[in-house]
Amino acid sequence: MANISFTGDFIKLGQALKLAGLVGSGVEAKIVIQNGDVTVDGEVDTRRGRKLTGGETIGYMGKTFTVQKES
Repeated sequence: MANISFTGDFIKLGQALKLAGLVGSGVEAKIVIQNGDVTVDGEVDTRRGRKLTGGETIGYMGKTFTVQKES
């Protein structure tokens, strides 16, 4: 399982997918999220703008990564 890290208070789900390199654009992120192909902590989430604050595990196409907030 890979990790991505961000600064600030949160990162949106679509941005996290792009940062992890699992999608090539925001449009692609929007499509795969709305199609129900993305999980957050094991549950499907169709909200592209979902705010991730750190500690969540994201799954897409058999790959998973953990979101970590930088101190």
